[in-house]
Amino acid sequence: MEQVLAGLRAAGESTRLRLLFILSHGEFNVTELTQILLQSQPRISRHLKLMTDAGLLARYKEGSWVVFRLREGGDVGRLAQTISSLLDENDAVLRGDLKRLGEVVHERAQRAADYFSRNAANWDAIRSLHISEAAVERAIGELAGDERRNLLLDLGTGTGRVLELLADRAEQAVGIDLSHDMLSMARANLARAGLKNAQVRHGDIFSLPFDDGAADLVIVHQVLHYLDDPARALGEAARVLGPTGKLLIIDFAPHELEFLRDDHAHRRLGIADQDMKRWLDRAGVRIERREQLPPQGNEGQEGLTVSIWLAGK
Repeated sequence: MEQVLAGLRAAGESTRLRLLFILSHGEFNVTELTQILLQSQPRISRHLKLMTDAGLLARYKEGSWVVFRLREGGDVGRLAQTISSLLDENDAVLRGDLKRLGEVVHERAQRAADYFSRNAANWDAIRSLHISEAAVERAIGELAGDERRNLLLDLGTGTGRVLELLADRAEQAVGIDLSHDMLSMARANLARAGLKNAQVRHGDIFSLPFDDGAADLVIVHQVLHYLDDPARALGEAARVLGPTGKLLIIDFAPHELEFLRDDHAHRRLGIADQDMKRWLDRAGVRIERREQLPPQGNEGQEGLTVSIWLAGK
């Protein structure tokens, strides 16, 4: 009871209610929250600390960023969700917050889109700067298995490399990407490889153009660290995954390489195992196997570890 009372006391102020409302729409760093609420950083930080201490918010550090989201689970987490759901989005103040929130999210997406457009032609080379793609591809091939699938989906297909790698294991292999520049590269690569059963489509990873349970194998390769809401993307991947299908996720383990955020549009500095488990649990998918591929390079240089998760319903 005391925790709930502390949560209620912490929420009982107009700016804090606005913060709960905003964070019910996703996770944001302090700078973004100051842009949305039009208040000073010290003021916003004080409110965030109070609500985090009361258990209403979760706080985590990614390099130089501190990111906040609503707490999930537990009595106080449910309280945070309930309070935010009671707030009327048609309220004049909250309407203004939502408008600015949309501008912040659009700016994020535009930075990523500009990056993909600039780098479409060298995308595979950029990936290889981080870790040997050959080692990653061997692991993907092993975890995908030799079973022939009816429908393989590659979400955020980029240049279509995963389709090239696994198309011979599916009756139909389809890649989805939001970037037209990436899709042009992928189509050229698939045509050059002569893969008649592989195709790419323009589409949104958050709203896939497939029926529930349509896919036998869904792959999300080095995509989640670009997204504002990985949990929602994984929920959509789980929706289209068949009851005996497999979900294969490849991404970086947590790291401190800030330049990837500044120069390569990474939203997250890697994906932690506990976050992946939480997201997949929410999507109704269970992790069956996890592999890690450590970085290769000169001793003493900081590198990137690649994590691979195989999951199923």
